[in-house]
Amino acid sequence: MIDKIKIEQLVNEVITDDFFIVEIKISASNKINVYIDSIEGASIEDCIKISRNIENNLDRETEDFELEVSTPGLDGNFKVPQQYIKNIGKTVETLFKNGLKIKGQLTSYKNNEIELLENKMIKPENKKKKEKVEITHRINLSDIISTKIVISFK
Repeated sequence: MIDKIKIEQLVNEVITDDFFIVEIKISASNKINVYIDSIEGASIEDCIKISRNIENNLDRETEDFELEVSTPGLDGNFKVPQQYIKNIGKTVETLFKNGLKIKGQLTSYKNNEIELLENKMIKPENKKKKEKVEITHRINLSDIISTKIVISFK
């Protein structure tokens, strides 16, 4: 089986400081999936450059493999802290270990903690109408099961 550390080294040879590895998966049948991204976004050319470096440094005669290099896409869960940094200002949905789910604007990431701004309609005591309130949540990444971008076509 192809070594994950070897693939990571080959990716790191090519990427610049603004890029980061989101995930590397290698199946038992040697299907290699490399997911990369950057704060500015990764292009097809970036993926091709990484793919070529991996292809040129692995020997298919020794071990055959299938390779796919891409970005993680919009619908995937965040896997690394850099994805939180990249998506500051965007609306995300976060599922917590206690079962709570919050949809809000990701306003910051610092020291493995995120801040979400949730807009919620709440009926205050002694009032008939609900009012819109903003609630700020500070959450440690260790309390999160998943976070992903909320895709909106408005």
